[in-house]
Amino acid sequence: MTTVDPLVERPAALAGLTGTDDHDRGTSLWQGALQRLIRNPGAILGALIVLAFVLVAILAPVIAPYQPSSSEWITQVTPSDVPGPSPDHVLGLDPFGSDLLTQLLYGARQSLIIGVVSTTLGLIGGSLIGGLAGAFGGWVDTLLMRLVDILLSVPSLLLAVSIAAAIGQSPNAIMIAIGAACVPIFARLLRGSMLTQRHSDYVLASESLGLRRSTIVVGHVLPNSVGPVIVQATLTLATAIIEVAGLSYLGLGSPDPAIAEWGRMLVKAQDRLQSDPHLTVLPGACIAVTALGFTLFGEALREALDPKSRR
Repeated sequence: MTTVDPLVERPAALAGLTGTDDHDRGTSLWQGALQRLIRNPGAILGALIVLAFVLVAILAPVIAPYQPSSSEWITQVTPSDVPGPSPDHVLGLDPFGSDLLTQLLYGARQSLIIGVVSTTLGLIGGSLIGGLAGAFGGWVDTLLMRLVDILLSVPSLLLAVSIAAAIGQSPNAIMIAIGAACVPIFARLLRGSMLTQRHSDYVLASESLGLRRSTIVVGHVLPNSVGPVIVQATLTLATAIIEVAGLSYLGLGSPDPAIAEWGRMLVKAQDRLQSDPHLTVLPGACIAVTALGFTLFGEALREALDPKSRR
């Protein structure tokens, strides 16, 4: 009888066939996704943009040179001229005599707060509806999905405008409006993911062991279904920031002039587009770059978690 020397190194090809390569050993879904994100240039760029946006929003009261409600330089603004960059005002003033840099920094803070809160509201509402539909099925699924279909039949921005107009001009109205518009997206996504997981082998094994349906859904199906929802939340943040600016541009935001917001800055400067284009270019660029950062990171996260995209 022949024996194999344990000190003899196993060929690399054989190690790959047996699935014990060090690269694959002990790597969970999220660990593997993190490794793929690190190797993705788009993910790194998106993460850097998102990180910069979050830091600026949090540290706005510290790094902003003035208060957003300060308009003490209104006397320097004329109908035909807005003072440009100067030693006291790096980016100049806005049409209402406030420091433009301060408005941009505090605008990031406002966009982050409204975007995160509205996305969280939509995520909670959509997860409740989608989770109930995916868990119970039958007539519960049919009833809830028909309600979701009604919401999906209305364009999200139009639905948000209608809700914000009905509630009134305030940041809370924008949060509720955008959150309500996001509910059907999360509901559909979680429900479809749960229906897919219900036919998995581990669910059949759990049923054969006699586990209760609630235990299987809460302990197994739901945790394995939230991945796509988390990715969608990242992408929805980009849409929410754009919709915040859109609703503010339409005059549905807070009427308080002391609250800086990128969409309102566009409204203030639209009459000076030809004479002072930087008043619209700068807040517009902030909106575009921030949305791009969330989109890049969200798409990279989706590809990293998608088994079909793994290499």
